[in-house]
Amino acid sequence: MFQVLPTQEQFEDIRSKFTQDPFFCNKKPNFSCEDPADIEYDSSRIWLADKPNIPKTPAGFQRGLYLRKDFSKLDTHYITPAGNKVRSAPGIESFLEENPEYGLSTSDFSFAPPKIMEDTIPEHIDRKGSGSGSKKMKTRKKDEAREILEGKFP
Repeated sequence: MFQVLPTQEQFEDIRSKFTQDPFFCNKKPNFSCEDPADIEYDSSRIWLADKPNIPKTPAGFQRGLYLRKDFSKLDTHYITPAGNKVRSAPGIESFLEENPEYGLSTSDFSFAPPKIMEDTIPEHIDRKGSGSGSKKMKTRKKDEAREILEGKFP
């Protein structure tokens, strides 16, 4: 059973302490484990399995995911409060060294991407590589996948 959480912040809060405090349906106010699912697991959308205990995104930063066109993996990045995109732990380390006023450390960030659930990848995607020989993904599916990753569920 899958339930939609109202905000990205709630999702990140649950994910950041999942091992210590697992989420069960009875933790959601006015909700019972017997209630029907908000969404069903099927191949109508791309599903991801996020890793537990990834730290919450620090205030002022945004954590983003980019789906590669061959669906081979997701790339993780952070947008700094100044609007710069940082794609790696060394990049975050450099940013924090140059901006000590944030009072953060590299352990406040995680570039671990969620796992793409293989059984939800569209059949027309050529998974053998992303070179020029790959089939083109339909624009609608590509936009749909990006919307899901940005939290704009259909």
